[in-house]
Amino acid sequence: MRLALAEAARAPAGGDVPVGAVVVGADGTVLGRGHNVREAAGDPTGHAEVIALRAAAAAVGGWRLTGATLVVTLEPCTMCAGALVLARVARLVYGAVDDKAGAVGSLWDVVRDRRLNHRPEVVVGVAADECSALLAAFFAARRAARQGRPAERA
Repeated sequence: MRLALAEAARAPAGGDVPVGAVVVGADGTVLGRGHNVREAAGDPTGHAEVIALRAAAAAVGGWRLTGATLVVTLEPCTMCAGALVLARVARLVYGAVDDKAGAVGSLWDVVRDRRLNHRPEVVVGVAADECSALLAAFFAARRAARQGRPAERA
């Protein structure tokens, strides 16, 4: 999760929400990293998870990420949850819960849908406070900027 948090910290430089992701192979090798780039790249699919999954697929030379773990700072949305299922990721580890758009138990539960042919193991709440604090600080600064005042500390 420390590597995913480091990725998340890079996102605000491009105007993006600080979400970071890392794909780790079964042997512990980092296969891919990513952070949100929707604003920076003008890409609606520029979520941290998608970027990390693409990099991991390139590293292994194929789209099946069997045995891999996706570590992400925020609960994946429906697009990202679907992508990790389709990539056959073995395990998902995430930090902060996303009550507004989460698709791994909050609003939807894509990864545990019995109708799908793959259901990864899910580990929730790893470094949740740190992941949540990073997001809270980002949005507090954004609100403060809109109101023309200094950001409060989270």
